[in-house]
Amino acid sequence: MKSTGNKPLPGKCLAVFKKISLYLDGELESQSCREIRKHMEECSRCKTCLTMLQRTLEICRHLTPHEVPEHVQKRLHQIVPS
Repeated sequence: MKSTGNKPLPGKCLAVFKKISLYLDGELESQSCREIRKHMEECSRCKTCLTMLQRTLEICRHLTPHEVPEHVQKRLHQIVPS
């Protein structure tokens, strides 16, 4: 059963989505990578999701890190449980 661009297979899409970070980080075995690439060829929604994640990662890689002001750090520690 093959998915189409407009009617992805929910179970397969979910399985791919659960592995997408590992895929993007190059931490999956080659068989899993092949399965994800094959799914991307068949499912335009997952392909779009992957493309957007890749673009987001690329943007984040080029951001300049900034120090969080001390007063903001203190406030976060007050409201976020440890």
